[in-house]
Amino acid sequence: MAQMNRRRALQLLAALGTTGLAAGCGPGDDADEEAGSGKPIKIGLIVPGSGANKAIGDDLANGLQLFLNMRDERIGGHPVTVVTAEEGTTAASGKAAVDRLVKEGVLALTGVVNPVVMDGIKNAVEQARVPLLGSNASPSTLQGAFYIWRTSYVLTEPGEALGQYLREKLDESSRIAVFGTRGPGSEDVIEGLRRAYEQGRRLTGDPVLTEDDPNPPRTLYSGPIRKALERKTDAVFCHYSGAQAVQFVRQLYAQGYRGPIYAPGFLTEGATLEQLDDGEKGRERGLIQANGIETALNYSADLNNTANRIFASAYRKTFNATPTTYAMASYDAALVLDKAIRLAGVNPSAQQVNLALGKIGQVDSPRGTWQFNQTRTPQQKWYLRRVQTDGRLLANVVINELATLG
Repeated sequence: MAQMNRRRALQLLAALGTTGLAAGCGPGDDADEEAGSGKPIKIGLIVPGSGANKAIGDDLANGLQLFLNMRDERIGGHPVTVVTAEEGTTAASGKAAVDRLVKEGVLALTGVVNPVVMDGIKNAVEQARVPLLGSNASPSTLQGAFYIWRTSYVLTEPGEALGQYLREKLDESSRIAVFGTRGPGSEDVIEGLRRAYEQGRRLTGDPVLTEDDPNPPRTLYSGPIRKALERKTDAVFCHYSGAQAVQFVRQLYAQGYRGPIYAPGFLTEGATLEQLDDGEKGRERGLIQANGIETALNYSADLNNTANRIFASAYRKTFNATPTTYAMASYDAALVLDKAIRLAGVNPSAQQVNLALGKIGQVDSPRGTWQFNQTRTPQQKWYLRRVQTDGRLLANVVINELATLG
């Protein structure tokens, strides 16, 4: 993984036209210069090292590492060692990761991609009394946890943001075909969609829930898609990510659908959009018409604010890739830990850091300013993004703000 010392980070920021590191870090971060006496600490990172979610896990690792690169490998003024554990795909594998990291003596935990894993480790985290900054998966069942915080979102929120938008955009008689995987993730997303859309109107037909296959075959979605299109569908709403997103969109177009597609931003985020882009010749032949897909997400790499200009430019230079919401949320997890550890004092305990997380106030983030709400989830803006060409490549371009939720 690419490394960058403090001098190199400052040179980079100077090249970007900034006046110093604090411009992208929020209040209090300039105290790094006097933090040489900080006692070494450990932070646990729980991510998948293989399988369908590995790309998201890599983004989480990159976001955390970028924060450390830009702060001389310190968090809260303390030299930090990141200890990584494999999350797997089950509650049992997640619990094993938490138990191992707690035995390692970590001050805090972060990461977790799979909502099933996140839901399954709730009790282990609460019993360990070590704060977890979840930087991706966030099922609605976590709302009552005391030691679990999220720098991402609750999974009902992208559906809710799009539900409000679709109420205004679509006629009441419009038929929306709703697709997703079986499991808590899609259930939360669809519940958010219903909550916002079904005010004096109803979604037509039941959601179509498909097998949660991390490596779906080329025909997995064809049958359900064909049946939905036979009912004269006016629009498609879907919740897929990774390989599932790629296969669903390809099979949807293979069945002849050319109408609007709406989805949480995971459908076209990161490597997924790259796989949906067949290049100029492919688009000319109409093989993949990802252009025009509209998604809701809490971040886009083209947001025009100081924190994001610094973050996105440094990320591209370090990892030769466009930052995703996953990388941004992991970066923000380190940012809020940095603030909380400073507030917790010279020799903080995990319990003191957990209490301090509730006192950090507003966070100056690449996504825009946000703060934790009472359920330890960001109160933040959601953006409408449209897939369109940016130069020679497809990109998620922000069209406007949808809502502030949380």
